[in-house]
Amino acid sequence: MKSAIEQLSDYKSVHLNATNLKTHFVGIPLIIWSIFLLLSLLRLEIAGLVVGGSVLLLIPVMLYYLLLHWRLAIGMAVFMVPVVASTEWFYHTGDASVWLALLVFAVGWGFQFIGHYYEKAKPAFLDDISQLFIGPFFLMAEIYFMLGWAKSLEHSITPLAKDKRLLLEQAKTTRVTD
Repeated sequence: MKSAIEQLSDYKSVHLNATNLKTHFVGIPLIIWSIFLLLSLLRLEIAGLVVGGSVLLLIPVMLYYLLLHWRLAIGMAVFMVPVVASTEWFYHTGDASVWLALLVFAVGWGFQFIGHYYEKAKPAFLDDISQLFIGPFFLMAEIYFMLGWAKSLEHSITPLAKDKRLLLEQAKTTRVTD
């Protein structure tokens, strides 16, 4: 498993543009919420207890974040628990639907692709599908950095991300001139 520094620097290398970052702060939470809403519609009985699929996804995802960086995982839990609670609430009120989840999902991805237009770089998950799980983790890291927390992590990933971006741009230029 790649370290948090490797994962975050890979992700940040195609998220250096401020406009792209802003669109991701809208798009990623919408995508996460929509996925958890969709999963809340899937009900499973485990040991006599009926549980939404959203709850079942939350457990391994949070364990993964915990293994990567326990401090960021705390922030992710603060974000994810209300996401799951709200999608479960929607399920129980009868307002949850596949169509609502798909609409929110599409709007979220719209924000993502608008951001990457400004970034002039393709989304990270196109080269590494695991980056889909790093997006929310990356945003949490960015929140920590804005608050002045996890400075050593920021000082580790930012230079690596810029170096990786430079290599990506050089490779793109080399392909164009060949």
